[in-house]
Amino acid sequence: MGRRIGILGGSFNPAHRGHLDISLAALHRLGLDQVWWLVSPQNPLKPADGMAPFAERLAAARRMASDGRIKVTDLEQRLGSRYTAESLRLIRRRFPDCHFVWLMGADNLAQIHAWRCWQQIFHLVPIAVFARPTYCFLALAAKAARRFARYRLKEGAGRTLVTATPPAWMFVHGRLNPISATEIRRRSKGRSATIRG
Repeated sequence: MGRRIGILGGSFNPAHRGHLDISLAALHRLGLDQVWWLVSPQNPLKPADGMAPFAERLAAARRMASDGRIKVTDLEQRLGSRYTAESLRLIRRRFPDCHFVWLMGADNLAQIHAWRCWQQIFHLVPIAVFARPTYCFLALAAKAARRFARYRLKEGAGRTLVTATPPAWMFVHGRLNPISATEIRRRSKGRSATIRG
């Protein structure tokens, strides 16, 4: 039986405690061997303006990933892929002996229908969606949750998710971390302006 790996993709602009909390919860609740942070060179849905350089985001993510089971990777850049569905296809091909599960916050489930080939993602790997403050109800009423409602597993079956045949997804409740990269950047700009003033 191959390694059980969760993939948490994103800009990590910057990596923060919320990423770490989701990863630690996934390791425990889903019985994973590792979580890979897939740092995106440039999220196609986010403007390049305000995006820290890739090397800087990668280095900061490595500092934040304080658990040895969390691997921060530039795999998406090395694969030359820009979209999640494409990246997942290439990763599955490159690591055929591993079992993968896509990890994301409820905020992403609420808007995944805007992602390129979003339905393919559900058919490529199982998905674990982690509760985020203010997004839970919105996420569970969103287009993707409705479209794949019959493939939702009960939360108690967490350790079986990674080996489930896709489409299969689960909503994972737990302590809600309100932190976001957007808020961190906003606060950082405010501090910079105060220092300059």
